[in-house]
Order: sequence, then C-alpha cells, then structure tokens
Amino acid sequence: MSKDNLHRRDFLKGVLSSGIVLSSLPLSSFANILSTDPRMKLGLVTYLWAKNWTIPEIISNCEKSGIQGVELRSTHAHGVEITLSKKERREVKKIFKNSNVELVGLGSAEEYDQKDPALLKQAIENTKAFIRLSHDVGGSGIKVRPNHLHPDVSKEQTIEQIAKALNEVAAYGADYGQEIRLEVHGKGTQNPEIIKDIMDIADHPNVGTCWNCNQEDLAGKGFEYNFNLLKNSFGNTVHIRELDSTDYPYKKLLELLINMEYGGWLLLECRTHPADTIKAMAEQKKLFNKIIQENK
Repeated sequence: MSKDNLHRRDFLKGVLSSGIVLSSLPLSSFANILSTDPRMKLGLVTYLWAKNWTIPEIISNCEKSGIQGVELRSTHAHGVEITLSKKERREVKKIFKNSNVELVGLGSAEEYDQKDPALLKQAIENTKAFIRLSHDVGGSGIKVRPNHLHPDVSKEQTIEQIAKALNEVAAYGADYGQEIRLEVHGKGTQNPEIIKDIMDIADHPNVGTCWNCNQEDLAGKGFEYNFNLLKNSFGNTVHIRELDSTDYPYKKLLELLINMEYGGWLLLECRTHPADTIKAMAEQKKLFNKIIQENK
C-alpha cells in the first residue's frame, strides 16, 4: 500500500468516526479536507489553562479556538473522576459525542515508583479504575507517570517495578480498549534513557510513551538522539508547551513527528498565564497549522 493510500485510509477512518457523510460534501470541500487535514491533531491538557473550567466550558472554549480534543487531568474542576456514577459517566460521554471536541483520554497522577508496597498496589488499582472510567466516558487511554528515582533504592529496582506495573495495567487496559500512556516525567525518571530502560521491560503492546517536551530532552547526546531513543514506543499522545517558546525546538519536534508519519495528538500543556486563554489557544492552533504547512 502506498503512503498516499495509507493517508487516505486514515482520513477515511477519521471521517467515518466523526459522522461526516462524504457524499454530502461538495467536491471542492472534499478536496480541501484531503489537502489540509493533518495526520496529527492539536488538543489540550486541562492542566493550567483549563483547570478551572467545567466540561461545557472546556468544550465551548475548544470549539471557539479550533482545538480538536482534550485530555482531562484528574483533580481539576471538570470533575471527571473515578467516583462518578454510571449515569454521570453516560452524561459525560454524551456531551462529548454531541460536540466537535474529542475526549482523547484521562490524565491520572498515578505513579509506580512508590517504595511502600501498599501505595504501589493502590496506584495500580486506581489506574484500573481510571481505565474503566475512560472507557465509560468515551476516552481512548490513560496517562500515568513515574515520579522519582529514590536515592535509597537502586535505579534498576525502581525501573523494573515501574515496568512490571505498566505491564499489569496495560493488559487490563487492553480488555477495555484503553491505551496506557507513560509520561516522560519525574525527578530522574524524565531522562529519556531511563524511560527507554523502563520500556525495554514494559513490553506489553498496549503501553506507549508520552513525549513531554522536557529540558532533559536536550541534554546528553542531544535532542534528536533522545527523540530517536523513544520514537518507536510513542503512544497516541505527546505533551507540548507553547509552540512559540524559545527554549525548546518545537519546529524540529514537529518535523521529526511528520517524518515518522505520527498520527496521534499533540496536547497543549501550557505553563503561561494569558489574560485571554481562548485567544491564546487560537494562536497556538494557528501556529500549529503554520508549522504543519511548512513541512508539507
């Protein structure tokens, strides 16, 4: 199958899932979608910019700014938590289904580097509860993270512990159609070489890495080397900051993602505090589109 056919197949899958009827589109509109629809999509993490928004506000503000999807970070104002009833879960699923915004998944804060076995077990069980929640509300995956390399525990022991936990929750998530997304995160653990060591053991096919645009990506043998360490394990989400930041090579990142034909989500996890957040989101979408066009 040619690359063009692969792109067309992915486009058709996206159209069918969105409910668009191709025959109802004028030929000019159909051609325009084919020529402008990027394989990568821009979404939002409700970490800072949307932490105080309700679900209706998140959807409305994403639609206004052209943002296509959202990862709901646990503990924030939207209230999509594992305590939701079955009825509440159906309501969340319905509101996203009736919108132009895709629920990409849930961002948990579960960590598997815990030294206390009871806390580790609880993190695994909480992850399984988030998996069931994401399934019920229409998401496609769960973000998890390592958070520490502990000075009084060997690096190798922590790496193996994290990896074994990932394999367990990945097998569980596969039964619900939920990808496990390991964020490149944490003191020591956000080093891409450490994540590579984890992923060498966490070999269940339902585990993917979530590139996180950390300064550590630029260290050691450099950005492209670190990117290549993990690119074959990428899941369906990448976390990015503001694309116009000057302290990270975002144009190069998008170039590398385009070259590997990455078809997942770039999710804005922005750190600034704009006076007009919706305007800032729209500006990021314009910049995203500009970089995509420059790399065609």
